[in-house]
Amino acid sequence: MFYQMYEFNHAVMAPWRAAAEAMRVAYRNPFNPLSLTAYGRTMAAGFEVFERATRRYGKPGFGLHHTVIGDEEVSVHEKIVWKKPFCNLLHFERVLPQGAERGPKLLMVAPMSGHYATLLRGTVETMLPHADVYITDWVDARMVPVQDGTFDLDDYIDYVIDMIRFLGPDTHLMAVCQPSVPVLAAAAVMAMDDDPNVPASMTLMGGPIDTRSNPTAVNRLAENKPIEWFAENVIMQVPWPQPGAMRLVYPGFLQLTGFMSMNLDRHMTAQKDFFFHLVKNDGEPAEKHREFYDEYLAVMDLTAEFYLQTVDTVFIRHALPKGEMTHRGRPIDLKAITKTALMTVEGENDDISGVGQTAAAQTLCSSIPDGMRMHYLQPDVGHYGVFNGSRFRREIAPRILNFMKANALENRASTAEAPRVVKGRFTRKT
Repeated sequence: MFYQMYEFNHAVMAPWRAAAEAMRVAYRNPFNPLSLTAYGRTMAAGFEVFERATRRYGKPGFGLHHTVIGDEEVSVHEKIVWKKPFCNLLHFERVLPQGAERGPKLLMVAPMSGHYATLLRGTVETMLPHADVYITDWVDARMVPVQDGTFDLDDYIDYVIDMIRFLGPDTHLMAVCQPSVPVLAAAAVMAMDDDPNVPASMTLMGGPIDTRSNPTAVNRLAENKPIEWFAENVIMQVPWPQPGAMRLVYPGFLQLTGFMSMNLDRHMTAQKDFFFHLVKNDGEPAEKHREFYDEYLAVMDLTAEFYLQTVDTVFIRHALPKGEMTHRGRPIDLKAITKTALMTVEGENDDISGVGQTAAAQTLCSSIPDGMRMHYLQPDVGHYGVFNGSRFRREIAPRILNFMKANALENRASTAEAPRVVKGRFTRKT
């Protein structure tokens, strides 16, 4: 009933939102003399804050239509090249200048943890000048009819394997946060099957490989509650008239509540500052606020089976680092990975995936030659800074690109001869 009440409340507020938007436009109209006064700007600001606070934020677009390769600006076309009910594979196809190299074939596996794949817009934008980029565009579970079946962690791994096979040999993987576990599992399953399409490299960024290492508040919450608690308290049924009506999900609005409660004072301050920027007619910071929260407040539902299986496998039982994780009933052997290079990236101030949780993959994947592995700890960044922002663009992305190029199949022989990291030891590079 809680999800139904949420939908009912959203419907009830619709006319109030429409009225608030109309009043905002009226008070901002340059033909209205009040728009030039502090009173008019205050009223317009109040109406905008109200409308934004009660709005449902839809899926944002990537909006990446151009990139610069060398000194030349080229167009970018976003295309769906592979699709299944719960995911579309997007290709950012660039019109390359004559003689330009295509760069590494990069599959970005976006988090399926509440936000849309557009959370990695900055990551894609940074990589586009240097790589042939594909990204997993996960579908909001409430938009998938129940007749299209279920989607759990095993299905997630299958989807990743299918996409790697679709892209073919010499594909490089990048997993940001949550998908680090299924991506590592997918690479292991392909290695166990001696699949000719095993990825050339995988870069795991801020992922919960072993949450026993330096546990965060998120990890402790999962450990302190039995899986039954999550099933009883956060799993709900999608209401009519959504396409996925009757499907059991972990609703996006509940996830958003959890995200915001972790830093509630910061979000409250941001709303207050936004209001005063509008009153002062200070356009640039107000627009930055809109851009950030248009993305941050856009959330999607997760299927109940995927969410519960992930919580149980990754955060409660720690099945992967213990060697107890299975795929379709078959034990996953990380030691089978020998041909896929491994890079792990962490942020020094990450409060979601603590330092050491992602680096644990280096020890678990013990059969990868030392020359095909690298760990990088980025100073002075939190979780978001691991994959976005100025430090990512300046310090992390170049290292990832160099690692992928060094571990392309044609360069593999020389790479294996030159170890660049001592296994099991953290390295900080500046």
